[in-house]
Amino acid sequence: MQTISIIGGTGELGGGLAMRWAKAGLPVIIGSRDAARAAVAAAEINQAAGNELARGMDNLAAAEAGDIVVLSVKFSHHKATLEQLRPMLKGKIVVDTTVPLVPPKVTRVQLPPEGSAAVIAQQTLGEDCRVVSAFQNVSAGSLKHDTAIKSHVLVTGDDPEAREAVVVLAEAAGYRAWHAGPLANSAASEALTSLLIFLNKKYKTHHAGIAITGIGDD
Repeated sequence: MQTISIIGGTGELGGGLAMRWAKAGLPVIIGSRDAARAAVAAAEINQAAGNELARGMDNLAAAEAGDIVVLSVKFSHHKATLEQLRPMLKGKIVVDTTVPLVPPKVTRVQLPPEGSAAVIAQQTLGEDCRVVSAFQNVSAGSLKHDTAIKSHVLVTGDDPEAREAVVVLAEAAGYRAWHAGPLANSAASEALTSLLIFLNKKYKTHHAGIAITGIGDD
């Protein structure tokens, strides 16, 4: 069984995904710049999940120990984190959840010149890694509830097998997930996050998401 390491696993999105994967019976490693903080977060997940599948480590150790590594950090820390972890990520699937939000105007789409954060990740890590983009459009708050999740996950990446592995992970977390094409298409899912933040503010909610219709509808 593959181990999933989450860099930035003490944050809302990373921690929420870790919780759902641990509850689904998948081994997870919580990565943080502070190993002690990661250990506390892992203990809380184990208590909630009713098992001992979560462990806490510093980011470097977590990146090395994971078979699949999920990057859940702020865009301002994105490239520096990738450069630091690059030696530990060779040969692995790296799932980039990063959104290029530029405060204070987070409701405005502001994609980087490269096209998307995920494209930056692939350029930074090189051909030794298979970068897959996913989870940008999910509500971190919804991960903490046991109710069924209505929003869907768009999964983009240049390697179809790596995409499929992330589709399976998304489904294990309770999402319906879709192959959404090559990594360049991650620009669309990253841009959607600013729209969803705007909708959350406009309609006074925290759970706006997306759903794909017309494919296998009941």
